[in-house]
Amino acid sequence: MTKQNTTFLATALLASLVVASPVYADEKKDEVGLINVTGVGTVKTAPDMATINLTVLREAETAKEALHDNTRAMSDVLTAMRQFGIEDKDLQTSNFSINPRYIYPKHKDGIQQAPKIVGYQVSNSLTVRILDLDKVGEILDQSITLGVNQGGNIIFGNSDIAELQMQARAMAMKNALRKAEVLTKAVGVDIGNIKQINENSFHAEPQPIMRAEMAMAKMADSAPVPIAGGENAYRITVNVTFEIEQ
Repeated sequence: MTKQNTTFLATALLASLVVASPVYADEKKDEVGLINVTGVGTVKTAPDMATINLTVLREAETAKEALHDNTRAMSDVLTAMRQFGIEDKDLQTSNFSINPRYIYPKHKDGIQQAPKIVGYQVSNSLTVRILDLDKVGEILDQSITLGVNQGGNIIFGNSDIAELQMQARAMAMKNALRKAEVLTKAVGVDIGNIKQINENSFHAEPQPIMRAEMAMAKMADSAPVPIAGGENAYRITVNVTFEIEQ
């Protein structure tokens, strides 16, 4: 290699290093510190509605007879619901079934014989949304009197969950900002721009539920069913990333 070529290559290499170095320095200079925090917002409020499930179960020797008895009882229940002021849009049949009842006889020598149908069960369930919580106990009492003998599960809820979510969301962001302020102040830096916001989850805290799956017929002669709606809680979690000004 000639002296002239060697000089040219050395000059080119030096030029490339000089050009590359400032670019690398600029990249490092553009990097900023980040802080990621999680904010939680919870809104608690009294329920303004209740949903109950009422089931009529009837048994008879024939499917037709069981269906007739079940239909008559459920028709009475539906009429009573409307008399309580519950609109048709708040009444929904949630389950209907007809099932045979079997016995499994054994021969006198102990050999299992083919199953035999001895009757039929007809079950019809009605989901009822109640907007006047003062009527819940009375509605349960009346339903049992009219022949409801299963179900009764009560779930207390709120009609405008979207508004409660918005309130919880705003609280979560304020909580995240406060956390970031405390953390950065502790190390002597300031919060910069928000880089990213992610809503991590929406969660409705366990709601007060009254289980009434016991023998409901026994409740018909007892005192009115006591109802306590309690309080519902709606929680939003957000993850927020801030720049750090140093």
